[in-house]
Amino acid sequence: MSLPSSPPPRRVDIRRVVAASLVGTTIEWYDFFLYGSAAALVFNTLFFPSSDPLVGTLLAFLTYAVGFAARPLGGIVFGHYGDKIGRKKLLVFSLLLMGGATFAMGLLPTHATIGVGAPILLTVLRLVQGFALGGEWGGAILLVSEHGGDKSRGFWASWPQAGAPGGNLLATGVLALLAAIQSDEAFLAWGWRIPFLLSGVLVMIGLWIRISVEESPVFLEARQKAADEAARAAATAATSGVPVVKEEAPVVEVFRKSWREVLVAIGTRFGENVSYYILTAFVLVYVTVHLELPKSDALNAVLIGSAVHFVTIPMWGALSDRLGRRPVTQIGAIGMVGWAFAFFALLDTESFPVIALAVTVGLLFHGAMYGPQAAFISEMFDTKVRYSGASMGSQLASIIGGALAPLIAVELLKDYDSSVPVSIYLSAAALVTVVTVWVAKETRGRDLTKDGLVGSVPASAVPSDPAPVTRAETAKDSARLGG
Repeated sequence: MSLPSSPPPRRVDIRRVVAASLVGTTIEWYDFFLYGSAAALVFNTLFFPSSDPLVGTLLAFLTYAVGFAARPLGGIVFGHYGDKIGRKKLLVFSLLLMGGATFAMGLLPTHATIGVGAPILLTVLRLVQGFALGGEWGGAILLVSEHGGDKSRGFWASWPQAGAPGGNLLATGVLALLAAIQSDEAFLAWGWRIPFLLSGVLVMIGLWIRISVEESPVFLEARQKAADEAARAAATAATSGVPVVKEEAPVVEVFRKSWREVLVAIGTRFGENVSYYILTAFVLVYVTVHLELPKSDALNAVLIGSAVHFVTIPMWGALSDRLGRRPVTQIGAIGMVGWAFAFFALLDTESFPVIALAVTVGLLFHGAMYGPQAAFISEMFDTKVRYSGASMGSQLASIIGGALAPLIAVELLKDYDSSVPVSIYLSAAALVTVVTVWVAKETRGRDLTKDGLVGSVPASAVPSDPAPVTRAETAKDSARLGG
């Protein structure tokens, strides 16, 4: 006797889903990057006072890194429940958690007021931020990836990625505005708190938009299928006496069956992560402390670069729908290998237009890696473990990549008083991504409703508007890919 199945989920306007994901990710990245900018500009003085400016900055960036350490834990918890109960509920919770922690930072007393308690409280709130963001990224990209079609997934899924420069643009813009209209004394005394308190308003806006979005239809279909299979297994067990095998937790299944994909996701994100935090966070230290230029020069350069970055990320995502995820990612990674040296040479000119150009071109190369990444990583995993797999791969990369990048760069600059070691570090990180993507499988064209890479073929084999694939052709392609 066949079990009744639920009706297929109602189709939703993909643009509405994209808007909800983009607004939410922009606000969460605003919170996250606001901390990074403040760590470079004010936290070193207010929470970690030291006679050596670079030592204070190093201590501030240590708390910056602590947030990354909490992200894999967030990825595990959010991934587990996101694969069990849905993407939408977890995204709402992550936004509340992140916004609450950021708002509380704006109320913190400084080291001058309560001493060592100030940096301890700051670190605790940073851990909460990292935990929340660890679950945000996977859910946001999956909600869009699983709503979008196979042919244009790269374009639609790249929009939540644009939330990173969008949030950085917003955070840097608010700080740049305050730095321009306030004296340094006023900014250090109270002005820095305004962007953190503003997060409370932004979160309310984000929640209003995000709550209105529908749950992923791919997830709902997979959950119904799993429920039907569980009911059939229970019925079989009742008649045959064979016990039902308990399903493993998604994160356990990811590391047992999809550990290669997790490693590919880590390698794909490594160069992108390192380059982004050097281009947007460490550059503030290099320009203001090493070159001794005004804060406004560094902030405005990142502001201009982030605006271009925001606009071009969806373009790179769309290009990956035509050329494939791997070729577009390679454009960015190979470009970053060389730009790592040109970047600091341009900064050393101490000319604002040249500094802005250096940051902007660097972020263009970064965008080529980042734009296709959401579709690329989400297409690596099956639906029942996709949230866990995408979150773990991306957040483990954030620890060894993004968390350490500003720390390593500051330490190299402090030890060698030269940008050359930082350039070598950045170039080597990008080379890791070049090699990883070179050996990875192309995923463009994958049908996310099916397990494995069935339906995906190498980029060179797929026309820009592919014709329907026959069952024989699908089997042939799957065999060639090892699927």
